[in-house]
Amino acid sequence: MNLLQPQDRKSLDAGDSREAVDARSSLLDAGVGRAVLDAVADRATTLLDQNSPAVIAELGSGTGDLLGTIAAGRSIRGVGLDLSIHAASHAARRFPSVAWVVANADRRLPLLDGSTALVLSVHARRNPSECRRVLVEGGFLLIAIPSTDDLIELREEVQGTAVEHDRVPPLIDEHAEGFVLVNRTTCTQRLDLARDQLLKLLRGTYRGERFSESTRVQALDRLSVTLSSDILLFKKIQAVAGDLSTSCTP
Repeated sequence: MNLLQPQDRKSLDAGDSREAVDARSSLLDAGVGRAVLDAVADRATTLLDQNSPAVIAELGSGTGDLLGTIAAGRSIRGVGLDLSIHAASHAARRFPSVAWVVANADRRLPLLDGSTALVLSVHARRNPSECRRVLVEGGFLLIAIPSTDDLIELREEVQGTAVEHDRVPPLIDEHAEGFVLVNRTTCTQRLDLARDQLLKLLRGTYRGERFSESTRVQALDRLSVTLSSDILLFKKIQAVAGDLSTSCTP
């Protein structure tokens, strides 16, 4: 389902390219990057009420592997949102039991108020106010973001330097108004990758294409790479009775 409006896109082919989606899918099939998806999926299943169907939404659902894995064999209504029509089409072919929607999650989530038990975002954009709106009272927001050492070896090889940027404090501040942090963990996977997989890692990142023709990239042969993600679980703060604004208190 494509819900993109003209104002939702900067180009006619918005979001990830087919090549980027295929690169990520190929890596996941080979186990590269699978550890963080498994960790998030395991955490998500512990949050669900097994006695009643739940709605789970994923922002930036990409290849669909995460939501498709969680929904498999469970009474779950999954909704995957992505800006890329290539990603949504890829996910729909692999996981037809889940609803895959082409939409801009930065604007408004196409979900009813208080309709969703869990929202997921793995290395994707977030929308704190919209997540709070669609979550049930006491609902959860589960986010994974790149750790300071994620792809640090590859970044150093390609860019000549590797800046360690801690994204966690700004993320917590970004969600402070509507959520409380429940838990934080780190998932790390270290792999020895050949040239083809290294190029796919670059292809599957937003910045990788910029460096694809550089002499540093052409010299890549084999490299031990760290894939590391910080996983943060937030719980929606209950709104104060009679408060019609977006503010809330613990």
